[in-house]
Amino acid sequence: MFRLLVRHEPDGLAAGEIARQLDVPQNTMSAHLGILARAGLVRSERYSRSIIYRADLDALRALMLFLVKDCCEGRAELCHPLADELLACRAA
Repeated sequence: MFRLLVRHEPDGLAAGEIARQLDVPQNTMSAHLGILARAGLVRSERYSRSIIYRADLDALRALMLFLVKDCCEGRAELCHPLADELLACRAA
């Protein structure tokens, strides 16, 4: 679900459309979106009768940096392979 939202940045997707594309019941989708929203990884806005969800890429970036810094504890040799993969994704 989160990857789907990332692919649809910056426009986002309606909750019903997310459920349809992932073939998940809407009540299940709402629960998962709520968890991601409380974690700060998605934002939502109401447009008429729809709620549009968007991935919060700044929050994702901050989370990834925190995890890498915390995981590596300043030991670059542990994180170097991960950093290389992330840079390769950026170039692709």
